[in-house]
Amino acid sequence: MTSARALVAAQSAHFASLDPLLPPAAEPPMDGHVLTAALADGTRVAGVVSHQRFEPHSTTRLWSAAEVWEMVPLVGGSQGMDALLTRLRRHLDAQDVGEDTACVVHWPSRDVKAARAFLDHGLVPLSVLAVRLGTPDRQLSRTLAIRRATSNDLETVLQLSLAELEFSSYVGSTVVRPGAAAVKRRALAERLEKASPIWLAERDGIAVALAECAIVSSEPGSMAATRLPPGRWGYVNCVSVLPDARGSGIGRQLLAHAHQELHRMGTVGTYLYYNPPNPLSSVFWPRQGYRPLWTVWEVRPASALR
Repeated sequence: MTSARALVAAQSAHFASLDPLLPPAAEPPMDGHVLTAALADGTRVAGVVSHQRFEPHSTTRLWSAAEVWEMVPLVGGSQGMDALLTRLRRHLDAQDVGEDTACVVHWPSRDVKAARAFLDHGLVPLSVLAVRLGTPDRQLSRTLAIRRATSNDLETVLQLSLAELEFSSYVGSTVVRPGAAAVKRRALAERLEKASPIWLAERDGIAVALAECAIVSSEPGSMAATRLPPGRWGYVNCVSVLPDARGSGIGRQLLAHAHQELHRMGTVGTYLYYNPPNPLSSVFWPRQGYRPLWTVWEVRPASALR
């Protein structure tokens, strides 16, 4: 236990040296499988592997493999990632690994030395958690009407959300599964009923873009606290612009409005996930002031881990 605490403390110091926005390293889960390895200099590193299966009609299956092995590395300030990934590969050899599976590791985006180990073992940066701090965007000239979505807009919100889901399935971790529309409809209906911060952009009375957001508090003991600095954050879950309306500045106008409204709600900043392989997202989001904080390294199926 003392060794694990020492690794967590060393890893926290390493995170702070990489990026001032990173929270301290979190304690590993208590119910996972423990991996250990010794490095050439005698340093020991560890990792905890959790194994999850997601229900067939859960929203999680729309952006995740059905079965996931996720490793939380404890490497302190060392470069022991390669050794841990080798141990993870051996651990998987003893498992029944199917096709709809993945191995996942969340790791600070600025740790480029660790990135080498991930790439060597076959993991790819399918998504990043990116953050944006500071004041809202300056007021942009409006060419469309923007309003809060209500329960009466469910079908419109659903179609825009499904358009983003389909596009993302080509360039990231998203999967368009049978019944995806029903799963999305159920989740969106609940969010609209609770008056979640969701906005529609309309041109000539027709909805052409969606910004589906939420408010998340990063406080001690919460999952958000393992990824974000303390505070009240705006989460940009989905921004979708109809294909025929892209490239005309609609997404930027809608997002500027969302930023202003989320700031008015008392948020310290906003965050989102985007896919680096996406040729639109990888350009659009940095231009709106977002920068990577965590990278989600993933390999599918899990058996492809080297």
